[in-house]
Amino acid sequence: MATRSTIMDTNSFRAEHADALDARTRSLTDRRGQLLGESYRLFYRNPVHLVRGEGQYLWDAAGEKYLDVYNNVASIGHCHPAVIAAVHEQMSQLNTHTRYLHERILDYTADLLTTVPDAINKAMYMCTGSEANDLAIRIAKAWSGGSGIIVTQEAYHGTSELTSGASPALGSGQPLAPTTRLVPPPDRYRVDAPDLGAWWAQEIQKQIDDMAAHGIKFAGLLVDSIFSSDGVLPGPQGFLKPALEVVHANGGIFIADEVQPGFTRTGDSFWGFGRHGIVPDVVTLGKPMGNGIPVSGLLAKANVLAAFSDDIPYFNTFGGNPVSMAAAQAVLQVIREEKLQEHSLKVGGQLRNELALLADRHPSVGDVRGAGLFTGFELVSDRENKTPDKALALDVIERLRAERVLTSVAGPYGNVLKLRPPLAFQVEDIDWLVGSLDKVLTACAVK
Repeated sequence: MATRSTIMDTNSFRAEHADALDARTRSLTDRRGQLLGESYRLFYRNPVHLVRGEGQYLWDAAGEKYLDVYNNVASIGHCHPAVIAAVHEQMSQLNTHTRYLHERILDYTADLLTTVPDAINKAMYMCTGSEANDLAIRIAKAWSGGSGIIVTQEAYHGTSELTSGASPALGSGQPLAPTTRLVPPPDRYRVDAPDLGAWWAQEIQKQIDDMAAHGIKFAGLLVDSIFSSDGVLPGPQGFLKPALEVVHANGGIFIADEVQPGFTRTGDSFWGFGRHGIVPDVVTLGKPMGNGIPVSGLLAKANVLAAFSDDIPYFNTFGGNPVSMAAAQAVLQVIREEKLQEHSLKVGGQLRNELALLADRHPSVGDVRGAGLFTGFELVSDRENKTPDKALALDVIERLRAERVLTSVAGPYGNVLKLRPPLAFQVEDIDWLVGSLDKVLTACAVK
């Protein structure tokens, strides 16, 4: 079996890099090795020791300022004062679980449901995106009476037993569930199909048929609507409609994993799925909804949720607690007050226009694509043949770190820079990012 790229082992610190570190950094990496489990990974050959954040910027222990072009968890910006104030106020009053009455969870839910289609009218809360997707898979099984889940070939949906079994991006060391089937991602850059949506729906049908041939009943499609781990694949707006139709025709549910594309990240809509004019059966949310506070959620059509919740009690001890709900409500308020959907659409478009100009100067730039403040910047060794260049991508990432620009890579070949800054990213930050990329690509070309 070929070695797979993974979201954990790409762009990571390894033991062989330790001798090149300064004494202070080496001391910290050594302590991590002594105290923390070996499964953890650090970014970069020379790990970054961060101590402070504000908006789209971060500072390390030496006082150096960085541009964060990767962190979507702090969705509206690091240490946003509105979230800090909301959490502090509620924490000083009460923080407990959902088996007591409290207005916070009800007020937030009523507000959040105004952002989704009317057919989606129920909510449940957890603490992590993994838990949200785990529950979504359980709902799919209860609704359909089946167990088969379809995801894309480089998908990441979580780290629980159920979600890791449907997360091929975790790598070949993490086995997929025998009831999981993979479809190729809808990559318009590499797929030569006149109708991308019809092509992808056919790929889904093939896997449903394969399940049936092996005695597995189809339960649902679990998909991140911008296919971030697959290399950031926005596709043409509306192309997901045939997939939704195939899913429903075969008795399954469509689960939209909005942990990364949601909350105005993709600009055209509040939700990633909204770009395609579809109504999912279940929508899963993650920590960006609370700007990094441990909170996640699941929104669903009432009849779909009922297949699970009418028979099975569900309790997530601090999912939906008042402090997390206060943070989430503050995020919604900031998104509206700061007009972040419009901001994401406008600034993201300007960024991609500037990035596209780099292709005129650098033949290693194969494709620039995205939606809102979510961009994939694909690097190739042969533009005509679209040959992925993982080595170059990793070199670029490391050199960008030296320019104080933080990001990482994605995609099955590990050659796509995943540019996903906090929504606080401004027009004036474009020069820092694009200028650094231009400098780094030039240096890589002459090394």
